[in-house]
Amino acid sequence: MDWIEWIHLFLGFLISNVLGYGGGPASIPLMYQEIVTHYGWLTDPQFSNMLALGNALPGPIATKIAAYVGYEVAGWAGLVIALAATILPSAIALILLLQLLQRFRKSNAVKGITILVQPVIAIMMVTLTWQIASSSISLIGIWQALIIAAVAFWLMQRRKIHPALVILCAFAYGGIAIGVFHL
Repeated sequence: MDWIEWIHLFLGFLISNVLGYGGGPASIPLMYQEIVTHYGWLTDPQFSNMLALGNALPGPIATKIAAYVGYEVAGWAGLVIALAATILPSAIALILLLQLLQRFRKSNAVKGITILVQPVIAIMMVTLTWQIASSSISLIGIWQALIIAAVAFWLMQRRKIHPALVILCAFAYGGIAIGVFHL
């Protein structure tokens, strides 16, 4: 029965990474769709926590998500399968298409594709943000969620605190303050 889960892992991450043109920001909503909605490997709060922690760590977000989910679903074999499905499409496409893109990089068609994909990625990110915010609001309440968002915005935009530190502070707050209130 493990091999069926392995196939699902491979297909879930392959689809989200093949269609995720534009890197992590484009892949994350597609991964959310596969991980939470389609296969149910993680819940909304689990995905949010994994995404926050993954953003605090160095390196590409897609590989960190694949490694975490793959390991959670099928152990070390799942980790390798999910990483392969995440890395191989990009590596193969890069190797095969780099010269083709280089040759046509000044083409209006290539420029048009790049420009037209950006609004789609933006809408996907807004949708993901809405889903994660709705989940947070239902767990901790609207006022606490708004206060946390406002403090995070102020720290990053006005005080120029690195987002990783803000995420770590939010983890600490969630573990201490919210954990205490929900005991």
